[in-house]
Amino acid sequence: MLVAELNRIASHFVAIGTYGLDVGSFTPFLWLMRDREHINRMLEWVSGARMLYNYIWIGGLYYDLPVGFEERCSEFIAYLKPKLVELQKLVVDNKIFIERTANIGILPLDLAINYGVTGPCLRGSGLKFDLRKVDGYSVYPELDFDIPVGEGKMGTVGDCWDRNNVRVLECWESIKLIEQCLEKLKSDYKRDRNFDPQALVPKKVRPKAMDFYTRAENPKGELGFFFRTTGTYDIPYRVKVRSCCFVNLSVLPSITRQVMLADLVAILGSLDIVMGEIDR
Repeated sequence: MLVAELNRIASHFVAIGTYGLDVGSFTPFLWLMRDREHINRMLEWVSGARMLYNYIWIGGLYYDLPVGFEERCSEFIAYLKPKLVELQKLVVDNKIFIERTANIGILPLDLAINYGVTGPCLRGSGLKFDLRKVDGYSVYPELDFDIPVGEGKMGTVGDCWDRNNVRVLECWESIKLIEQCLEKLKSDYKRDRNFDPQALVPKKVRPKAMDFYTRAENPKGELGFFFRTTGTYDIPYRVKVRSCCFVNLSVLPSITRQVMLADLVAILGSLDIVMGEIDR
């Protein structure tokens, strides 16, 4: 969960930084990429990869955290907190940014639900729906954190400003979760750092004949996988990926009718999509 929340902050930093570019501001992108680089280096240290982390496995993790990771992570969190305060002043409370995003691209809650929108785009419209709370997977039920939602502070509930602000607030909540994880890891001094989950999981996983759907709260929304298995073969008979980006993008035609071209760019950027995931 610690590395998942670090990755959530890194993803939101890309979303907020590139959104600054979308509405004509270059500085937020540079600042956030600088701070995201610290997270990338830590995740590279723990997994061996900078971007495509092959670290979380069936049965647990590929291997335990390297010695000294917890201390370095604590130092990073202490560094990051004042940077988020700067981000609040630089972007969220910036007069020009507010004028470009408030009352723009309003996504009413009923429309968001009808389209199946999830993640910050849904919570920006005012609904406290987060799979970390709803499904309570991993150790999230044991920890304390809030679900930020759009409140229409600068305009109308569900506008571009709200969606961006939810991502900023979620970074603060991720910091709270990371600090609690570090505290628990500190108290768990007897854990076996040589634990090998791969040794407990068969090389080939062959589920029983059934249909099942599993989902998780990714930074951009609900990422789900549907499997239909026959119980005979190692490869499932059918696999369907529910891409949060694909679903969230589908609402674009309904919230961009009769808007200015410059506002269209701001609305699209507020959805935080990744075209590679949509192509999949």
